[in-house]
Amino acid sequence: MSIFVTGGSGLVGTRLLPRLIDAGLDCRVLVRSGNTVPPGAVAVEGDVLDPSSLALAVKGVDAVVHLAAVLRAPDPERTWAVNVEGTRNLVAAVKDHAPGARFIMASTGLVYNKDSVRPSLEGDEVAPERDYPASKVAAERILRESGLNWSVLRFGFVYGDGDGHLDQIPHLAKILKLHPANRLSLIHHRDIASFVKMALTGALDGRTVNTVDEAPMTILDLCKLAGAPMQPSTAPLANPWSGVLDGTLAQSLGFRPEVATIWQAAREGAL
Repeated sequence: MSIFVTGGSGLVGTRLLPRLIDAGLDCRVLVRSGNTVPPGAVAVEGDVLDPSSLALAVKGVDAVVHLAAVLRAPDPERTWAVNVEGTRNLVAAVKDHAPGARFIMASTGLVYNKDSVRPSLEGDEVAPERDYPASKVAAERILRESGLNWSVLRFGFVYGDGDGHLDQIPHLAKILKLHPANRLSLIHHRDIASFVKMALTGALDGRTVNTVDEAPMTILDLCKLAGAPMQPSTAPLANPWSGVLDGTLAQSLGFRPEVATIWQAAREGAL
């Protein structure tokens, strides 16, 4: 199977690509000039904001794994350009040059309403409050309306493989004023690979799927695991379901996590 991957040099892509290559998949990777790819992959120079660079890159592929995105940038215009217009450009290229390809796009659980009355389900109304999730909602819509064979993976908080992302939790908790009892749904890099492999088989065709493990974790415990314990609190907890995603759909489709909880990852030295 031939796959075209964007965002291969990012936090997710650098850990996903070797797993896809080890699974025997033929991976083309969109890179900027001078960037390298893992052994076994083929680098294709280009940019999602340069439509002319995408035509040859996607020609004849069986699937696209679209990871390229801007998450935290000082310039909101850059976030919207890459996440929305970049997706629009890639969708157009696939429609023209690989119309039968599966198009798998990474999105985020941050799209959901922070005032949810329960863990967020895929069919819930989205209510993003920041540029990154709002731009991903727009990108999702472009893909769903494209006529392509699509799937959207809404990631929980991504961690593992020494990516350093967990270490950011204490800082994020402070700037976002999170309560110690707030919880986050998580997903380890090993299980992002599991989800993508599922999507490549067609198991997730036409679906938006919460991409999470089996156990949302409190901010208190996450800060402790990050080595920066926070002060406990007896203050009332507002928005108790903010950040918590329901993973029932994925489980019903056959997903079984390799890393069921972050405690397992800690025991295995896989944080």
